Amino acid sequence: MIKHLSFAALAIAVAGLYGCATTDPQQDANAAASSSSTSTASTSSGTRSGSNVGGGKVGDAVPPVGQSPDLKRSVYYEFDKYDVKPEYRALVDSHARWLKANPGARLTIEGNADEQGSREYNLALGQRRAVSVSKLMMLMGVRGEQIEAISYGEERPRSNGHDEKAWAENRRSDFARR
Repeated sequence: MIKHLSFAALAIAVAGLYGCATTDPQQDANAAASSSSTSTASTSSGTRSGSNVGGGKVGDAVPPVGQSPDLKRSVYYEFDKYDVKPEYRALVDSHARWLKANPGARLTIEGNADEQGSREYNLALGQRRAVSVSKLMMLMGVRGEQIEAISYGEERPRSNGHDEKAWAENRRSDFARR
């Protein structure tokens, strides 16, 4: 009997986690509409705590075929948000153009969250962040099989502090090779 209760509790926890991972269709539609109507040529580079946060200079050339763009760059988010801000569209576009020029290449988009909230919530939020970047890239013409969206939640912090500055560094999606 105890084994059955443990299994039932595990099943409920897993179902709850997948239930949290669903996205708001209205927010997805708004993000898709704004991404398709916003020019990617209106961004500039920026830095935060010494890390390269921006999408590069306007007009940066796509690397030659076979050379990937800087895959250590990240897309950062506001607290409890997962929409890609306009200042990161050029960065996403540069990765999308590179993937389109290199059909055999694959990218993993790793969603992350700060330590605020439960582990389950942060895992789901990190997944929504990674999926928002991958959807934007697909709207830019990248094939879905070239992109994998995963979440690390709060498990891979870039900054170990416990204040707003550290949390802002941890609310991100990272580009990584597959």
